[in-house]
This record gives sequence, C-alpha cells and structure tokens, in this order.
Amino acid sequence: MSRVFISPLCAWTPESENLAPDASPKLSFTTPLFRRRLSQLTKMTVQVVHDCLEKTHCGDIKQVFASFRGEINREFSINEQIITDENILPASFSLSVFNAPIAEATLALSLKSGYSVITPSKENFASALLAACASVLCKREKSVMFIYADEYVREEYGDLRPKDNKALSFAFVITSEKTEGYTELDTASIDIHHSITPQDFLLKYS
Repeated sequence: MSRVFISPLCAWTPESENLAPDASPKLSFTTPLFRRRLSQLTKMTVQVVHDCLEKTHCGDIKQVFASFRGEINREFSINEQIITDENILPASFSLSVFNAPIAEATLALSLKSGYSVITPSKENFASALLAACASVLCKREKSVMFIYADEYVREEYGDLRPKDNKALSFAFVITSEKTEGYTELDTASIDIHHSITPQDFLLKYS
C-alpha cells in the first residue's frame, strides 16, 4: 500500500495576515505568561497545530514536526550572549533546542501521544513528508499530524539567508482511511530527489 489521505492544510504566514515578515500569531487561546518568551517559529507551530486540531477534530494524535533551520534566531541570540557574557541562561537554551516548537505545542494543547522531529538533509521536504507517512503506511499508526515550520531569518545572516526568506508554517493530518474532504496522496509518486518545496506543497494541497 502506498496511498494515504491528507486533510486540508492549516497554514499561517505573516503575509496572510498583512504583517511584517518577523511577526508572530497572537495565540489568544494561550495565557500571556505561556506565550511571552516564545519565538516566531514556536508561535507559528503552536498556531497551526491548534488550527489543525480544531479543523479535523482528530483528538490527541501523534505529531511529526519538520523544519529546515529550527530555532535559528534564538540560537543567534545565544551565540551573542556567549560572546558578551560568556554564559548561557538555562531558560534560553531550553527554548533553542530543535524540538522546542512542537514540545511547546503539546504543552499548550495538552497533547500526550508523543512526537517526532525531522531536520531533512539539504532542505529535502519530500524526504520529511515520506518519513511522516511511514508509520501510517506500515500500519503502526492509523493517523499522524505532520507539521512544517520555518521562521524569518534575521538580517545579520546576510547572504547566508535563504533566497525565499519568508516565515511559513502549516499542519495537516495523514491517515490510512479514506475520509470526506481529505485528498488522496500516492507516496509512490513522491520523488525524494525532486526539489519539491514546502511552498509548492502548500499551493498544491491547500
């Protein structure tokens, strides 16, 4: 079996809200104390997981989180702190690790099923997507939620910043059962050597 079914994508970008490229969702469903120190990447992740849960009514579901750069801006701030203070605050470090965005989402939304995180080599989105589909295809899981997110990369990175330097996040459910409103996805047709981008995928399936 190579077929799975995917729910409509729930996406959040600053552009869709007519905001500055480094802006973040408000997360009005969380407390001010919870969201006070979160990065753009983490806030976007929490938002799309929340929206996907509401739209699909999937309940507590395992998550697979993928990102090309992770908490890159928070890591930059930590490096600055090392240079100036020769010290790292524990709270800053704990929020900079790669799994921080999805971990914060599970806390905000009381998800207990567990999660996996993927950083695909050479920004290969197709390989991350196939990895998320794998547990459904082998029938280990009936359904999983796939989340992709990358934040706006600050100007200090200069020419190292991605050409399409835009914050983007989206989430959707992958399931083995044909479901009304879901789209069939034949994983056998996904070429891991083809440079499909998250933007391409969003345009095709949103």
